Amino acid sequence: MTDPWARPANQPPVPPPPPFPQDAPPPAPGPGAEPPKERGGVLAKIRDIFSDPLSIVLAVVIVVALIAAGLLGAELYARNRADDVVSRVVSCVVEDEATASFDALPPFLLQHMTGHYTNINIETAGNQIRNAKGMKVGIDIRDVRLEDTAESSGSIGSLTANITWSSEGITQTVQDAIPLFGSFLTGVSTNPSAGTIELEGALGSITAKPEVANGGVTLQVQQLTGLGFTLPREAVQPALNAFTAGLTQNYPMDIKAQSIEVTDTGVTAVFATQNAQMPKSGEDPCFTGL
Repeated sequence: MTDPWARPANQPPVPPPPPFPQDAPPPAPGPGAEPPKERGGVLAKIRDIFSDPLSIVLAVVIVVALIAAGLLGAELYARNRADDVVSRVVSCVVEDEATASFDALPPFLLQHMTGHYTNINIETAGNQIRNAKGMKVGIDIRDVRLEDTAESSGSIGSLTANITWSSEGITQTVQDAIPLFGSFLTGVSTNPSAGTIELEGALGSITAKPEVANGGVTLQVQQLTGLGFTLPREAVQPALNAFTAGLTQNYPMDIKAQSIEVTDTGVTAVFATQNAQMPKSGEDPCFTGL
């Protein structure tokens, strides 16, 4: 029986396919095939970047800039937060709006980490201090150290408060605070050369000399006139003493009056304290959260 698949004897053999050339490009991938991966991948790219000195410098600059931006943002936030806290404390003590600011140097974050604040500047709006209308204060506080102890929440190296009290403010304050005479008061004039102020009323006037006494400011009556007659100062001095004591005494941290001066527009005074202990939150509600 003859094999149907057998090659005829007279047919030449089929030559083998030619070998694949060594320098020929690899065949193109078929549809849907993944592209060949580059040698080295991400690590190779990073190695290439850092082999260039300029790239290294740029990378370092970017990192430093990011760190600086983060520190600056933290510094501004912490500084604004501290300004708000101190402003709230002062506003509570003087019963008026206040703004506070810390010195630019050293950086606030460094001061906050150490609990040592070198210099704080505070200024009130000038509406009043307690019940003294038209009174404004600028405060310079130095060497604040926050240390929570059994006796205090910290210490203050020095505090100096420069106070200005306008003639209009004195007029309004006396009108509100001193019975009878206040209702007749029409204005206040000052005499800087004599160091006196004159409370002028429809029925008479009081000439008084501002002085420092008992840690506060008093108005010592020099002359009292009414209906054309000179009256004894004992008739009004107790009322003035009670009036000034309520305005200028019993401040926290042993803050006391140091000097007072009559000007063309009113009265200026300096209050100060040194090496003072800050009250604990429970002792003075104004210092809560400090």
